[in-house]
Amino acid sequence: MEKELSGNKSYLRIIYVISMVIPLVVAFLIFFPAKFGAGNWVKVLPMVHAIINSLTVITLIAALLAIKKGNVIAHRSFMLASLILGVFFLISYILYHSNVPSVKYGDLNHDGIVDDLEMATAGTSRLVYLVILASHILLSILVVPFVLFAFYYALTNQIDRHKKIVKYTYPVWMYVSITGVIVYFLIRPYYF
Repeated sequence: MEKELSGNKSYLRIIYVISMVIPLVVAFLIFFPAKFGAGNWVKVLPMVHAIINSLTVITLIAALLAIKKGNVIAHRSFMLASLILGVFFLISYILYHSNVPSVKYGDLNHDGIVDDLEMATAGTSRLVYLVILASHILLSILVVPFVLFAFYYALTNQIDRHKKIVKYTYPVWMYVSITGVIVYFLIRPYYF
């Protein structure tokens, strides 16, 4: 199977397509929510996203500890769990943003507009939030192809390439997961 995967260029094309489609779909749904009528229960999803991100941090740390101890099987299991959590997060995130308008930091009256008084009330914490959010979003988009390539190299037993890419991918994935939790706790007071 390893040889079949590594010799097949279509897998690489799939990684590129997925890496482009995911941010486009998410951006489209954020700017043009479809309102699929999922009901009010979707409003709990931001908390679910924070839980998924927290679990991802745990599985990423466990994977790192496992590989440092030479336990490749445990490492693979924890990394697969991280990937599955990422897929669940993405599905849930798309479901949420296709049904609920984006919440704005500082919007105390929940009218979708942060007026001058609300801006003054939020103060510099709004800027801190926006910087963390911007870095989180940018890196979450950039890390997707690297994560997929890291998995591809591992599955095709291209371990040297796998090691080279995860040297950069792992800390970015960890940062995205941690800041996802931070962003949730910062914006939580403004959810309806």
